[in-house]
Amino acid sequence: MKDNKKHKKAEYGILITGLIILLAVACIIALCAGQYSVSVPEVTKILASRFVNVTKTWSNTAEGVVFTLRLPRIIGAVLVGSALSLSGAAYQGVFKNPLVAPDLLGVSSGACVGASVAILLHLNSFGVQAMAFVAGILAVGLTLFIPRLIKNTNMTMLVLSGIIVKGIMDSVMGIIKYVADPETELQSITYWQLGSLTKVLPKGLFTVGPVIVAASVIIFLLRWRINILSLGDREAKTLGVSVTVVRNFIIICATLLTASAVCISGTIGWIGLVIPHFAR
Repeated sequence: MKDNKKHKKAEYGILITGLIILLAVACIIALCAGQYSVSVPEVTKILASRFVNVTKTWSNTAEGVVFTLRLPRIIGAVLVGSALSLSGAAYQGVFKNPLVAPDLLGVSSGACVGASVAILLHLNSFGVQAMAFVAGILAVGLTLFIPRLIKNTNMTMLVLSGIIVKGIMDSVMGIIKYVADPETELQSITYWQLGSLTKVLPKGLFTVGPVIVAASVIIFLLRWRINILSLGDREAKTLGVSVTVVRNFIIICATLLTASAVCISGTIGWIGLVIPHFAR
């Protein structure tokens, strides 16, 4: 029995190590490939130059492409993918539903409304991200408030509240699109809704990145309690888990992950639903 557990742990360690190596290789390929190609040795030297003294053999254009364009987008892609996947797995465990996605509680729709309002107000990219984050959190707060208002806090009512809030936010988005200038504002709003990493900036990563890392660590530490919650409320209480407190805490962390991801890249729909199933 012990040998079997050790064998499974070894297989798990090999799998995780292989995936990390695969991610690193994909990042290096992404840094090198593109309309302006940069060789692997040049990329290695450019990255190393920020930490050690390296004789400069590359052009300023190559350095700008790596640090200004590609590296922020790659880091943003890693953060967004991990945030949506982890929040999706957390939501699926908490709600005991394999078809639950991170936008269940209206966070994505709320973030889109916030970003669209910021675009109408002609705020800069940081302002758009900030408005998206705040609106996403407010949307989830409204979702959590509705069951308390009617004094029915079961899971079904929470899901229905999320659907209601999402519908309201989608309606608000329709009004915003109607009043937006079709030549400038409407294009930006549609671009945000479609989701993209082309406008990722280092400033935005430094602002949102710590939130994603902190929420991810918390959910990772609570992973066994998520497994217990997926068994049902009665079983979780029998095993000594404070169901309401743990569930709300996980929902808050997963919401922070989703809102932060939307701040970086706009709305990206299917990752939080499909990737947890691939991982399992």
